[in-house]
Amino acid sequence: MSGAGVGGASEERQAMQAHVSIILPVHNAEPWLDECLRSVLQQDFEGTMELSVFNDASKDKSGAIIEKWRVKLEDSGVHVIIGGHDSPSPRGVGYAKNQAVAQSSGSYLCFLDSDDVMMPQRVRLQHEAAVQHPSSIIGCRVRRDPPNSTERYTRWINQLTPEQLLTQVFTSNGPTVIMPTWFCSRAWFSHVGPFNEGGQGVPEDLLFFYEHLRKGGGVIRVDQSLLLYRHHPQAATHCVLETTIWTHRVRFLEEQALPRWAAFTIWNAGKQGRRLYRSLTAGSQRKVVAFCDVDENKIRKGFYCHEDSQERPKPRIPILHFRAARPPFVICVKLDLTGGAFEDNLRSLHLQEGQDFLHFS
Repeated sequence: MSGAGVGGASEERQAMQAHVSIILPVHNAEPWLDECLRSVLQQDFEGTMELSVFNDASKDKSGAIIEKWRVKLEDSGVHVIIGGHDSPSPRGVGYAKNQAVAQSSGSYLCFLDSDDVMMPQRVRLQHEAAVQHPSSIIGCRVRRDPPNSTERYTRWINQLTPEQLLTQVFTSNGPTVIMPTWFCSRAWFSHVGPFNEGGQGVPEDLLFFYEHLRKGGGVIRVDQSLLLYRHHPQAATHCVLETTIWTHRVRFLEEQALPRWAAFTIWNAGKQGRRLYRSLTAGSQRKVVAFCDVDENKIRKGFYCHEDSQERPKPRIPILHFRAARPPFVICVKLDLTGGAFEDNLRSLHLQEGQDFLHFS
């Protein structure tokens, strides 16, 4: 084959290659899929865009809805790739996302859940941010549907400061930019990924997010509401046990944060604080110099004795008033639950988040 022929084929491949691939795993999404796919059609992004769908053993009419929208999308210049399987049971969200990524060609990946709806400017604005931040996951603000379904969580998603996108990665809320809003370069995804394919019960987004942070990735949020984020009983997230997430979070805290500190205080002498202490390795437990609290009854007890410890004598950890305790703190008090009282107490100490304290709850 002549050189000209090779060049021609290469140019043709480049012309076919999309700039942005929308990654859409689908499993029994019939109630939401029309609205989701319409939002792909309505994007105001001017570059080349493709939709990569992977149908993970849907047993409803999802396949027919996808085929119907394929025609409309391709007529509008959006290339559509459809993969899938019809085994008796689905192989899980991680598998479906990996397959959708593998069959796509875009330089950038825009993740979308089949029950969510994108605002028309989503791809354009997140692509602009991703070009500026090639090793970051780009998120965005969201509008929750129904609006009052997870008010505290939605406020947390939308109101974290740029610094807190990195300091609050240990909390029970999960990734500081939520998975259905993720946008990143394919090169960075390949560097970090793929998703864990353990299937139902595996928090594949959290595990990917932790690996992303381990590899020095950044976290950026476009401060506009670019996604309608649905809350409903069928969502895959409900299949993951809280104890599974807890275990991953504790290990990540021990790996990424606690090595920086020779000693620390657990803020909360109640159930959650004691649970964290008991979950730590023996080496991390030895770094706990105190619990602190505002509850006079807990403080009056004076000590927490770890009965399950193999050490002799059994460790007795002092319980102090928070003003008498010394930073750094691992805080096991949930935010936004005390009418501002906890937040006021924390602010009164004039500490720096990420350096003097971390939120764990």
